[in-house]
Amino acid sequence: MEYWHWLVFGMILMMAEIFIPSFTIFWFGLGALVVGLILLATPISLAWQVFFWTIASCAFTLIWFKFVRPKMRDRTKAGLSREAIVGEVGQVIHPSVAAQGQRGRVRFTIPILGADEWAFVCDTDTATGDRVSIMDIAGNTLVVRKL
Repeated sequence: MEYWHWLVFGMILMMAEIFIPSFTIFWFGLGALVVGLILLATPISLAWQVFFWTIASCAFTLIWFKFVRPKMRDRTKAGLSREAIVGEVGQVIHPSVAAQGQRGRVRFTIPILGADEWAFVCDTDTATGDRVSIMDIAGNTLVVRKL
């Protein structure tokens, strides 16, 4: 195979990532580009070309999934606007007692910050089935008001 075959193959694989959103085919395409550049610099047999492609593809995939991707994941949801969730309405599934500072649990039809159920505090007593609206977030607890 000529060097340009590997370059074209690599670009085709990288473009295929548009239609197959797994973000793994991209690394095999990048491996093919590396083999094309190696082949441009020095002629090697087809067996070595396939070997280098396999090693480069696996190395790029491993680097991405083990080192780069975990650092890019936003686990804190930092930057998400508090105002985006204020006013959301949920239903109480475990009542709270305001005088004792007892927390309740509320369930939302649409997940709020990735969770359907949240602990909450309210300035008035609530009962199961009451509807509450989010006023604020305090750590891992919502501050709500009874509707």
